[in-house]
Amino acid sequence: MARTSHSSLSRRTALAALAGAAAALARPAVAQPVSTLKFIPSTDLAALDPIWTTGYVVRNHGYMVFDTLFSLDSSFKVRPQMAEGHDVTDDGKTCTIRLREGLKFHDGAPVLARDCVASIRRWAARDGFGQTLMAATDELAVVDDRTLRFRLKAPFPLLPDALGKMSGPVPFMMPERLALTDPNQQIKEAVGSGPFRFLAGEWRQGAGAAYARFDGYVPRNEKPDGLAGGKVVNVQRVQWHTMADNSTAMSAMRTGEMDWLEIPAPDLLPLVARQRGYTITSLDPVGIYSLMRFNSLVPPFDDVAVRRAVLRAVNQADYLQAMAGDAKLYSECKAFFPCGTPFSTGTGSSIMDGRLDEARAMLKASSYDGRKVVILASADQPLLSPLGEVTADLLKRLGMQVDLVTTDWGSLLARRASQKPAEEGGWNIFHTTGAAAEFMSPASHVALRGTGRAGWSGWPTDARLEELRTAWFAATGEAAQKQAAAAMEQRAFETAPYVPLGQIRQPTLYRNVVTDVLQASGPVFWNLRKA
Repeated sequence: MARTSHSSLSRRTALAALAGAAAALARPAVAQPVSTLKFIPSTDLAALDPIWTTGYVVRNHGYMVFDTLFSLDSSFKVRPQMAEGHDVTDDGKTCTIRLREGLKFHDGAPVLARDCVASIRRWAARDGFGQTLMAATDELAVVDDRTLRFRLKAPFPLLPDALGKMSGPVPFMMPERLALTDPNQQIKEAVGSGPFRFLAGEWRQGAGAAYARFDGYVPRNEKPDGLAGGKVVNVQRVQWHTMADNSTAMSAMRTGEMDWLEIPAPDLLPLVARQRGYTITSLDPVGIYSLMRFNSLVPPFDDVAVRRAVLRAVNQADYLQAMAGDAKLYSECKAFFPCGTPFSTGTGSSIMDGRLDEARAMLKASSYDGRKVVILASADQPLLSPLGEVTADLLKRLGMQVDLVTTDWGSLLARRASQKPAEEGGWNIFHTTGAAAEFMSPASHVALRGTGRAGWSGWPTDARLEELRTAWFAATGEAAQKQAAAAMEQRAFETAPYVPLGQIRQPTLYRNVVTDVLQASGPVFWNLRKA
């Protein structure tokens, strides 16, 4: 057998490799499968700006596209997120925050301290906790590209908690060019530094939205925990498909067309409960807090006596049964801080006894003049859709005239932003729900403020409530904080800025091809996998 030299074999191997490469280039490329998660949100994404609105669906969109300096873990402890860390000096009156290396926006620009300063200022103009923080701040300034500094009038130990709050509006960091937008005007594009890019060309209001994994995102080298930790994305795309009809949404889950239904209608869950291939669970261990919000700016609910009459008339069980049906999924909670959270006392709740005869007498003694009460109701959210009818029936039995306006949630959000009288396109009542953890602290409770037109939709003015909130911030130790919170609850039952409607454990449904879904206060799309 003729011998072949090592050098000759190497040349032949190299030539074969080159030939193979040339042939591969000549062949048409074979597209690799794209891992796409198909998700049905609770309602349509009608806006892009999570600072301009507190709408839950916009907040969830925000957590995909944007990121925060700090975040809360599953135990509601604040942890650094975009921040590398922070230093508190000068006897607590200086807080310096250093950004992690490698952060960049979806347009390729680096995340700089000036982006964060502008973002914090815009957020603070719309948020109660932010307003409190900025009132305690002498100067918020850029130190260098990766460093920003708060100079405070007095120590503010809750500063990281403010910048890591998970209730809307969340302090998301944006490019300076977007963050300089008037806080009362919506941003026109969604460019952030979060784990997903928003695909603007695929956004169709009323139909859905799409997101792609941001390959330039650098997750923290930590396990994910709640909204904190490493946000590692294991799917290439996430598609949101709006399906206002509950039966259509469940059908899409049963045929495998969709992967995850955020809020299935409780009466439809038996269709899949006994079938293999589905997971029905609750992602939020604390639950969902529900409420009826009054517009305190305009008649008739500018009169506290009218608000108190409705507060007295409410029977929470009527609302909870309409939302959840199964008594195992709900619990009454006559409190302004959700039950099961640290500051909930229910102080003053004895007024919520559901005595309609006494409520009628209270209404008769008020300034109510027989005008129609405009109730905004949502047709496309399974939990909220029945609440308008429950309230309409209650008010009629109470002796009030009612105009029930039922729309999709996006249209409701747009109308509830109006501060005009109801007869001029405004409103009098709407209902909403949110993660109970978002309402558990005076610092983040958007509905328990008395700042008037500067506050959340409903806009009550209550100087005493604001004084009590300030006292809570100043309280030292858990016992003193609970006492201050109890005083706030007592005041809220006296002035009725809204009516607590109880708490539910909200089910969510996904196919078993989806795994590693995190427990958090809303749907998050990092960490999970799709087979």
